[in-house]
Amino acid sequence: MDYLLLKWIHIVSSTILFGTGIGSAFYMFVANRSRDTAAIYFVVRHVVWADWIFTTPAVIIQLATGLALVEVTGASFEDAWLFWGVTLYFFAGACWLPVVWLQIRMCADLRDCLEDQTVLPARYWRYERWWIVLGSLAFPAVLLVFYLMVFRPLAF
Repeated sequence: MDYLLLKWIHIVSSTILFGTGIGSAFYMFVANRSRDTAAIYFVVRHVVWADWIFTTPAVIIQLATGLALVEVTGASFEDAWLFWGVTLYFFAGACWLPVVWLQIRMCADLRDCLEDQTVLPARYWRYERWWIVLGSLAFPAVLLVFYLMVFRPLAF
């Protein structure tokens, strides 16, 4: 595949990954602050969909195009910027996977509360705290990956 096309796909997929992530996080965080179960359910349900429609393919495309770019450019995983970029990518992914599970569970809790006309269980708010912690760890990791991809410092 042509280098520039591969690079373009990598950049577009990173934009989709980052944009969907930060947008979903913002709307879900704000919806949770409202304490309006119906509004929260609407947002969380769509955040879960966005993860399947946009985030998951972008994660896969990022890895595939990143590895292809390493091959095409002759870069080495011994390069500090590349080693740490990949390490942080997997760290962010290790935070994201439980977040997906949490969002699915939170969505189910919201649906059940709306159907049964009950209040959200304490479990929902525990999930939300973990969702915030994991997102707060993943976000700076992704920012560092962007930095490393752009600046490619010799030492990190």
